[in-house]
Amino acid sequence: MAAELHVELVAADRSVWSGEATLVVARTTSGDIGVMPGHQPLLGVLESGPVTIRTSDGGTVVAAVHGGFISFADNKLSLLAEIAELAVEIDVQRAERALERAKSDTDAAAERRADVRLRAVAAH
Repeated sequence: MAAELHVELVAADRSVWSGEATLVVARTTSGDIGVMPGHQPLLGVLESGPVTIRTSDGGTVVAAVHGGFISFADNKLSLLAEIAELAVEIDVQRAERALERAKSDTDAAAERRADVRLRAVAAH
């Protein structure tokens, strides 16, 4: 059996995903990071961006994450996000409309959130 790490992806309002994985890639304030079983302990600040989880059964879970923290120790990875949604939950047309609205309102934060959602869907 391949080495695994336990992953918990939690948003402020709910548990988004939990399970075993072989690799998690996330964007932090220090840049993109890949975490595999046995990684050195870490604590970081999450940037808005897609998080990719390679599950132990060979699948892939992608989520749009907006801010929060990442923590890893003892083969347990916690992603504590302000906002997080699985790519399969994202309504692409709604996200595209939100992106256009944000661009016309020159709302950089809303534009970034909508862009991350669309990138998460594309990566899925």
